[in-house]
Amino acid sequence: MDEDFLRDADRQLAGWSDPPGRLKEALERDELELYCQPVRALQGPETYPLAEVLVRLREEEKALLPPGEFLPVFEQYRMMPQLDRWVVRRTLKRLAAGSRIPRFSVNVSAQTLDDEDFPLFVRREAAAAGVAPKSLLFELDELDVLAKGEACARFALAMKSLGHPVLIDGFGRRSVTFAPLKSLSLDFLKVDGAITRRIVASPSADNKLKAILRVGQALGIGIVAECVEEQDILVRLRALGVGYVQGFGVYRPHPIDSLAA
Repeated sequence: MDEDFLRDADRQLAGWSDPPGRLKEALERDELELYCQPVRALQGPETYPLAEVLVRLREEEKALLPPGEFLPVFEQYRMMPQLDRWVVRRTLKRLAAGSRIPRFSVNVSAQTLDDEDFPLFVRREAAAAGVAPKSLLFELDELDVLAKGEACARFALAMKSLGHPVLIDGFGRRSVTFAPLKSLSLDFLKVDGAITRRIVASPSADNKLKAILRVGQALGIGIVAECVEEQDILVRLRALGVGYVQGFGVYRPHPIDSLAA
């Protein structure tokens, strides 16, 4: 099997004749759209103090492709840092224009963690937009924290030095230690949905969440329960003292302008 054959097959698998060119075009022509999913506070004066930024790709006839259909292509062609820059710039633009939701979090790819120029880019863009650093948070995936610990630590230190809060997404599914939580100086931690969805039926999941809550309280980290879809789970989370919840049972993703304007 020769390389030309594989390249042709790759293009068909991606769905575009020139995948890198299509992605570059989408970035240059702003053919991506920002959505967001609010995080609800179970305590305190603000109902929705934070929202996670999500991205969609606008295709033919204005259909929106979900992340699972185009993010792997960005990853394959090592273009995630370009996408992350686009998301940061557009999120700052939304914040600068005014927002009912005071803070947004953006996900950082493993490729961007190795991009030494990214913190400088963030500082420059935030200053140009006139946005307070605390309004833009950065989410690190638990898998990256475990696999790229040093890179995550460098990234977190750089962001914190600029005034941007940092959080871990999907915590608890693979982790067997809380050590990274202290070393990264986190502001928030999102409990993986595999734990959240089972806390009512599984004593093991319930105990995991209680341990995370204890450590979060000791370290001053806000705990967000992800993938909250059922009312009985929400009731249990409130009883346990979880501070924040996110999921389709709380608020479905919407275009960022519809929630932020």
